[in-house]
Amino acid sequence: MGRRQLSFDDDLSGEVTRGARGLILCPDIRAKSYDLSAEARLEEARGLALAIGVVIAGDAIVPIREVKPNTFFGSGQVEDIAIRCDQDDIELVVVDGSLTPVQQRNLEDKLKRKVIDRTGLILEIFGERANTAEGRLQVELAHLDYQQSRLVRSWTHLERQRGGFGFLGGPGETQIEADRRMIRQRMARLRKDLEQVRRTRTLQRSRRERAPWPVISLVGYTNAGKSTLFNRMTGANVMAEDLLFATLDPTMRAISLPGVEKAILSDTVGFISDLPTQLVAAFRATLEEVTAADVICHVRDMANPSADAQKGQVMDVLRDLDVVGEESEEQVPIIEIWNKLDLLPDAEADALRDVAEGDDRVAVISALTGDGIEKLSEKLGHLLTLSARLHEIELSASEGRKLAWLHAHGEVLNESPAEPDENGPRRRLKVRLSPKEFGQFETL
Repeated sequence: MGRRQLSFDDDLSGEVTRGARGLILCPDIRAKSYDLSAEARLEEARGLALAIGVVIAGDAIVPIREVKPNTFFGSGQVEDIAIRCDQDDIELVVVDGSLTPVQQRNLEDKLKRKVIDRTGLILEIFGERANTAEGRLQVELAHLDYQQSRLVRSWTHLERQRGGFGFLGGPGETQIEADRRMIRQRMARLRKDLEQVRRTRTLQRSRRERAPWPVISLVGYTNAGKSTLFNRMTGANVMAEDLLFATLDPTMRAISLPGVEKAILSDTVGFISDLPTQLVAAFRATLEEVTAADVICHVRDMANPSADAQKGQVMDVLRDLDVVGEESEEQVPIIEIWNKLDLLPDAEADALRDVAEGDDRVAVISALTGDGIEKLSEKLGHLLTLSARLHEIELSASEGRKLAWLHAHGEVLNESPAEPDENGPRRRLKVRLSPKEFGQFETL
């Protein structure tokens, strides 16, 4: 069976990338500073390509002294890439950087292969993985925003013109103008739909805030093990694979913790370096779930050599969401979960356990094997009940609903029998409640 022919008229879609033999190129620009090493960035780019089903036939770090405005790479480098493509029967070239429409088009002309950049690749992954109505709307909006500047590359009929109106109408509206107008109209409708979704989400969040159950959000770099931990703690079956962006849509389940009868655990989309600006804007509403959490669990892959740099990327996103202040001051309590203990040498794992033993804000676990989950639950329960205070409350005989609520959601330490009063029998209780629970009780 011969090599599948790729058409340059194809839009960016999974049909183009999935199963294609790909060459992964990681540009290393001399004048640019990176949080991750070139090797770590190349490995991450490989992970992104594998997540969309690309068959990796080769990869390379490409040092760049100066970015060329027409082709991104130098002319000699483009020739070398073309030779590599011919030798390895490459169908798709993935550039782990941001290409302008002109650079993308020129590279395709010279290499005679489909070329996509990091933004296009991530958009394809998100397009495949989004399951909720909101997720699909966000992905489509981001994709249209990306595509509208690349119509001249992707569409072949753009030089055609439609006839004008009237006898003296002139050549009329060009196809590219019409297509761009249609995209702008579609984007306007999507933004309207998303605004409605956000209003619904805000209502749902306000209902949760009135509910007595605290919310715990899992955040972390993509592929840190958040979904595996979510499944371990909830018994759910959320997609958890060794793939980047295995989870895109927020998922919530109820769990119980020591001292906490019921809490809501939320799994969120993973963070990543150089996330496309279109997706940062489009997925803002999804990430806003984190700001409503009572506790944030920052899940870290401690077996990854770039774990510290990945932590920096996550903290930058949390600062953007105002979850963490400029001076690293927490607006929401954060507990670090050092995951993938099973992949570490015994001595290194023991050293991490020693550090975590004396720190209530650190837990060392293996979400895959379940090691350390019990201690994590204890630390979460302690953190959630830390701010609980003792309240003395008087209730009349007619306030049975409030009495039942206190027993269900607070820690009732003492309850006196009903005593006669001029306004009817009353009982006194000593109850331990968090500030949030006490506020909810007062609204009953």
